[in-house]
Formats: sequence, C-alpha cells, structure tokens
Amino acid sequence: MNLEILTPEKKVFEGTVVLVKVPGTKGSFAILNMHAPIISTLEKGEVKVKKTKNQEQIFTISGGVVEVRDNKIIILAESVIE
Repeated sequence: MNLEILTPEKKVFEGTVVLVKVPGTKGSFAILNMHAPIISTLEKGEVKVKKTKNQEQIFTISGGVVEVRDNKIIILAESVIE
C-alpha cells in the first residue's frame, strides 16, 4: 500500500507500508492491504505506520481526515509531530 501524510504546510511522509493504525473519531482502527474504501475523521492521537514487519514509525497528529481507496491511503492532518 502507498501512504501519504500531508499537513497544510508540507508532505510529512510518503512511502510503501504494510499497516497503518489511525485514531478515528469513534475509535482507532487499522488499515491493511486491500482495505475497503473509506473516509473517516481523525482525532488527536498517534498514527502508527508499519513499513515492514520490524520497522515502525509513529506520528502524533492533532486531528484530520483519512481516505483509503485502491490501496492508497491519504491522511490530511491539521498538524504532525514525528
């Protein structure tokens, strides 16, 4: 899957990932390969990105929106702290 994390100021992350866990407004959820299309609002919290089985990166966001479609994930965040 391809992931992009964007803020109004810049592109924070772009790359291939195997799993993304996001802080949804009604609870956190994970996005895996071939996930059904979805658009969801995000709350303040951690976005956990697994690039490989052993490599993980965490971004703290202040809220935003996630869109998943055709194995592409776009996170539009208000702000991000790596």
